[in-house]
Amino acid sequence: MSRIRRTAMAGTALLAASLTACSGGSDGGGDDKDKTELKPKAPMAVSVDQTGGQVTAGRPVTVTVADGKLAQVKVTDAKGAELPGKISDDGRTWTSERNAAPGAEYRVEAQNGDSQSATTRFRTSAADKVNKVSINISKGSSVGVAMPVSLVFDNPVTNKAEVEKQLKVTTSNNTEGTWGWIKDYSGNDRVDWRPREYWRSGTDVKVEMHLNGVDSGKGGGMFTRDYDTEFKIGKDRRIQVSLDTKRMSVTQDGRQLATVPISAGTPGGKKASWSGKMVIMSKEGTIRMDSRTVGLENAYDKMVDYSMRLTWSGMYAHAAPWNEGAFGRVNSSSGCVGMSDADAGEFFGQSQIGDAFEVVGEGSKGNADIGNGYGEWNLSWDQWKARSALSGTPRNG
Repeated sequence: MSRIRRTAMAGTALLAASLTACSGGSDGGGDDKDKTELKPKAPMAVSVDQTGGQVTAGRPVTVTVADGKLAQVKVTDAKGAELPGKISDDGRTWTSERNAAPGAEYRVEAQNGDSQSATTRFRTSAADKVNKVSINISKGSSVGVAMPVSLVFDNPVTNKAEVEKQLKVTTSNNTEGTWGWIKDYSGNDRVDWRPREYWRSGTDVKVEMHLNGVDSGKGGGMFTRDYDTEFKIGKDRRIQVSLDTKRMSVTQDGRQLATVPISAGTPGGKKASWSGKMVIMSKEGTIRMDSRTVGLENAYDKMVDYSMRLTWSGMYAHAAPWNEGAFGRVNSSSGCVGMSDADAGEFFGQSQIGDAFEVVGEGSKGNADIGNGYGEWNLSWDQWKARSALSGTPRNG
């Protein structure tokens, strides 16, 4: 016969399952002293640190046995997803490795070494405020060797270390890299994972964000779901624009493919180009470019073909047939890297999102801010590691 007793004590659910064995059999004769009596086992008493219907989410679940040792503990939500955890070395306590998620119902099943068991349930309250994540690389995509993993948060993240602990990058070739925190051009908190060097072509990458139940900190709210993505590193294409020679060099797998005459930004003012290491962020094709949106008053307003974004503030590489006389001769654009229709079409067709794009030479307005695109490649490895909220020590994936 099995019986479960439950007692709530000071906010703790106490579970007891007592198993009693029946008396031994007899042939109908003999004295009582000849009978063997099996004494009942002591009931199993297990306490869970969360109980009731409005438990605060965002903290681990702890299960403790009063006597003996735990053999197995299983904590599952209403969908059957299991909350992972470990039993302590002394066998007395089980602690979940992840926090209880908000707005979830959990079932706790515990078993000791004598095969006794106890079960209880609890429900967590909904989050007062929810934080969400935008991921720059879609699942199943292929990107160039300079593309970092970039996560932008809807709300502030002050518990940066706790959030970063839940982010994991796994690669097929043990790529060295680490997370670094920056301000996105939008003003939102952002964390990027950058390899020490550019990715190796052919690398498979998986990103896991175990954020459900993690508190962002003051003003940020709680995450209510996990995120993940996986992608592959494509061809090793690198582009370098020289402001001095007015030429763009394109290499692939270390072999030079083309040298293209260009005209970059006009030196000496707002129309100068940004310099340094950048990344092709997106291939946007034919778009309307209005100079008033980037603070250049009425310098231009036109449809532009073969547009590829380099910064959030509006620097592109694109076709500029109206400036044909300047290609290879003078930098006279409004900040972008312009080229002929033919060259731009070929360049656009072969380029990948994530290709490395570097601008060198005299006459620029310096490097763009790190969050104005993917500018982390302008930092040394030590400078980038220092932006981790954890130890700053690089982690292999």
